[in-house]
Amino acid sequence: MKAGIFGSVYRVEKQTLVKRLFEKLTAMEARIFVDRDFYAFLGDAWGFSPVVDGILEGDVFDLDLAISVGGDGTFLKTAARINKQGIPILGINTGRLGFLADVGSHELDDTLDEIFKNYYRTEERILLKLHTQERLFAGYNYALNEIAVLKRDTSSMITIHAHVDDDFLASYQADGLIVATPTGSTAYSMSVNGPIIVPQSNSLVISPIAPHSLNVRPLVIPDTSVITLKIESRNDHILVALDGHSEVIPSGILITISKADYTARIIKRHNQTFYKTLRDKLMWGADVR
Repeated sequence: MKAGIFGSVYRVEKQTLVKRLFEKLTAMEARIFVDRDFYAFLGDAWGFSPVVDGILEGDVFDLDLAISVGGDGTFLKTAARINKQGIPILGINTGRLGFLADVGSHELDDTLDEIFKNYYRTEERILLKLHTQERLFAGYNYALNEIAVLKRDTSSMITIHAHVDDDFLASYQADGLIVATPTGSTAYSMSVNGPIIVPQSNSLVISPIAPHSLNVRPLVIPDTSVITLKIESRNDHILVALDGHSEVIPSGILITISKADYTARIIKRHNQTFYKTLRDKLMWGADVR
């Protein structure tokens, strides 16, 4: 099995877990490939230079498995690197909450054993695609979690005129607007009181950020919908963020958001369900008294 490792370059205190990962993969006779930046970090920060079969550069990989070591942010970056190649991604959590990177240190050995025995499942997760008439967003223009339109450099609200499938929805006066996938419903959208959506629900959610109206609420729509947004701002520019990666673009530009033409494949253990994740990560039903 050819395993590619992509990792966070910030969690120095997690070196024991990372070293265990390399030891386990070596013991299982996997062919190990490591992202160039992560490999350089291991040597520079820890003095750790494991023997590997190759260094991953560019955006085309010949892998059977991608392993993301970090938090959900690292997982999103890994998914962006994998892009349309269909390589299944395993998220090993060295961060905090971890909805995407949900394999903890105590599960590492058992999880890899199951994967090498082909005893696991993959979930297909939809992504969003951003389109503008002129290519204003540099590079990768897809998002696994959400696309957010945000005000920039001013305390004044922006006005976002939203249409769904050419049908006028509303003009939001707010700090911004989030369009999230079911995967992203437990991320930025949840932090602004958007609903949590089961990953297989074939839905999207539109969540305003600090709207200047008490009767504006998040809205769930079919994932076949095409959303168009036109933004008015006192500032000449706004921010558009795809999974946290933001670009400054001129206000007044027409933005189109739709479901991407491919999915991300996420590896899950058979006993790791979405409802179990909600109970564990959000402590649903837990009595902390």
